[in-house]
Formats: sequence, C-alpha cells, structure tokens
Amino acid sequence: MTRGLKAGLMATILAMASAGPVAAQDEQGFQSYLNTLRAQALAESVTRRTVDEVFPTLTLSERTIELDRAQPGNPGRTATPPFAPYRISHVDAARIGRGRSTYQAQRARLARVERETGVPESIMVAIWGHETNYGAYTGNFDLLRSLATLAYEGRRRELFASEFIAGLKILDRGIPRERLKGSWAGATGNPQFLPSVYLRLARDGDGDGRADIWTSPADTLASIGNYFENAGWRPGQPWGIAVRVPAGFDRAALTTRMVSPRCPRVFERHSQWRTMAEWRALGLVPQGRGWPADSVQATLIEPDGPNATAYLLTSNYRVILDYNCSNFYALSVGLLADAVEG
Repeated sequence: MTRGLKAGLMATILAMASAGPVAAQDEQGFQSYLNTLRAQALAESVTRRTVDEVFPTLTLSERTIELDRAQPGNPGRTATPPFAPYRISHVDAARIGRGRSTYQAQRARLARVERETGVPESIMVAIWGHETNYGAYTGNFDLLRSLATLAYEGRRRELFASEFIAGLKILDRGIPRERLKGSWAGATGNPQFLPSVYLRLARDGDGDGRADIWTSPADTLASIGNYFENAGWRPGQPWGIAVRVPAGFDRAALTTRMVSPRCPRVFERHSQWRTMAEWRALGLVPQGRGWPADSVQATLIEPDGPNATAYLLTSNYRVILDYNCSNFYALSVGLLADAVEG
C-alpha cells in the first residue's frame, strides 16, 4: 500500500468513526421527536391503529436531509440563467411524442374532465408529463419516513409535520402504505401531490370509490383538472402566447412596481398588466398563434432577454405557477401543452 493510499484510508476510517456517534445521536433525537409527532397525530384525529402501525417503522432518512440541504436558494444570487437550455431539455421531442400518444390514448377521459372543469386537455397532459414523464418515474422514497425526517430537521418543521400527518390520514382513507412512495420532499403519485393536496383535491375519475393518483390515469387526470379549477383557471383563455418585441421597445415604462408576497423573484420578472389590444398597439407580434381577445389581460416576460422570443402571460399562467412557482416550469408546461395539442 502506498503512503498516499494509507493516509487516505486512515482519513476515511477516522471520518467513519467520528460520524458514527453523530448519526446515532441524530437517530436518538429523531426517535424522541416522534413522540411529539405521535401526540400531534392523535390530537388531529388520526386513528390509533394507523399511528401504532406506522411509528414503529420510522427511522431517520439521512439521504433526505442531504438532499434538502443541497437545494439551491442562495439569497445573494442575482444572475438569472437563460430559459432556452431548460426549454430544450423539458420540451424535447421524446416528451412531446409521448405526450401526444398519452393525449390520444386518454381523449375520452380528458374530454370529460375538460367539460367538468374547463381545464384544457393538453394542460392536464403537460402537467403529467412534466411531473413524472407520464407516470414513468414517480419517486421511490418512503413518503412518511421522508416527511417525518424533514419535520425533525426543523428548517420547515410546521410544514412537514403537517404533511406527515396528512400522509397518515391518507392511510386512514384506505390507501395502502406501500403506495406512499414519492420524492424525498414528500410529493407523490402521477401528479406529485403533497399529502395535504391529495386530501383536498384528489378525485375519483373512474367511479371505483377511491382517488388513486398512483396507478389510475382517470383519477390522475381528474385530480389535475380539479386542482387547476380550484386554483382559478379561466376557460377560454390561453396560458399565454409567444411574441416578438419590436426594436426600441420601452421596457422601463412597463416595469412592475408590485411586490408579490409569494415567490417575489418569479413575479418580479413580469411586466405590468396590459390588454392584448394595448400590447398589439405597442408593436408586439405573435409568433405561431394569433391574438387572443382584445380584452384579455397579460404581462410580458423575456426569459432569454431582449432580441429573443418573449411571452405574453394571462392569469391562467398564474394558475400554472400555483402548481410550481417557477417561470421556467410554467413556461415549459404551456409550451409542452401547445406542442401536444398541435
């Protein structure tokens, strides 16, 4: 063994030795915290049977903590990356092709949900495509273990403790524990609902008496449609349109002065609201699609800067942001929906 390898091995052994007691202490602290969660669950009417079945199975998920602490979010970051690379990877030929196949295969179900909710078929398909690639990957983390771990970690304790208890209530509704798999952050099923969202908005789309967002396309689409209707989708309006901005356009005159209480960095990139008629008078030109009704209100965003494709965004775009508050996400959902339908 070389001197370098020996030194490296000793460092690894020392690191493992020092990590052991810390990990043990974390597990001990986690098990102690579960007593608090148990009391909270019973106080919020989770059945004792569910509590007694779940709590003995819970252990700390160190991988969940690692992933949570690795999330971006440096408040000092000012540069915004261009949208084009994200669009290329999220609205690609494979996802469009699979989306069109899903769209055709589910037309009868989609048409029924659109009649009931007013949410376009293509938007529902695009959400499904973006969240889990049409059900191809829904996550394999034990949802209750991850949520209990995140609550214990404490950075957003109130949120994750509440979601953990909502997960227990899902079990009380008869959903088997093995179904509750998902992302490390607690989203589950084809539409990647948090447990509280499932309890509020998941719907039975096939009439079997159960809202199965994990294996039933009918329930998945009915639930997505219900989410969007609940969030305020306006039938008959597009999410937005791609436009070309003329040279010499006065952007400073349209800078928004509003500060959103939710996702301010997302909304600060939007301009002031104007009607489509006003945008047309300012020289903007649609790309690919014609103008919506003159009275429709929209904001302008230029996600790749001047001299690139811009977008006029209606209030329905804000509904997509309610699902995931990211301009790149919402733009890609809209563009995928247009491609799937077109």
